[in-house]
Amino acid sequence: MHHGYYFRNKYLTMNNAGQKILIVDDEPDILELIEYNLKKEGYQVFTATNGQEGITVAKKVHPDLIILDIMMPKMDGIEACRLMRAIPEFKNTFMVFLTARSEEYSEIAGFNVGADDYIAKPIKPRALVSRINAILRRNAGTEEVSENKLEIGDLVIDREAYLVFQGGNKVILAKKEFELLYLLASKPGKVYTRESILKNIWEDSVVVTNRTIDVHIRKLREKLGETYVSTVKGVGYKFELS
Repeated sequence: MHHGYYFRNKYLTMNNAGQKILIVDDEPDILELIEYNLKKEGYQVFTATNGQEGITVAKKVHPDLIILDIMMPKMDGIEACRLMRAIPEFKNTFMVFLTARSEEYSEIAGFNVGADDYIAKPIKPRALVSRINAILRRNAGTEEVSENKLEIGDLVIDREAYLVFQGGNKVILAKKEFELLYLLASKPGKVYTRESILKNIWEDSVVVTNRTIDVHIRKLREKLGETYVSTVKGVGYKFELS
């Protein structure tokens, strides 16, 4: 049984050296399997055995990515993710859930509290490593030129001026269309549920429905093309790096 946390810092590869990953799971075999495979990739790896301990360790080591099991004693992964997302320093930390559940509701619950992705058990080491590598690198194409400006693909999104340029040409968007695009583009590949979009863009307004979101998504696709915003069936939407 693993107690507390530890990390290995041997054989760091040039690509991943310095990037920290925290694994939170109550099963020692899974902790060991994931740690071994990520360590081989050159990541600094920390572990914890429940959600409470995971939050404590995260505050100490400031990981770039956190892998959370959903079902754990003391505090489950969904609650731990929800609490960490409320802490400013973890607002943009990648959070990935491990789950043996195939039920759709657990995925939606996870995305609602701020999950970036899911990895299904049983763990397949090669697939897990490639997924983690992809998650950590998928924002490499997004350049935050300033605090309020994103350059991604052929798009420039200027939040301060509420302007969007595609291939140098100005694209006219309504205010809510712009805010929706900026939200999705700020984290390429992250799935945003309808609930989280409503909360972020419309602040839970009672007059806004799922239909309102669908209409805004359709207008974005009409103005920017079909490639940027994709639908995750039954869950929500995400921004794709083409």
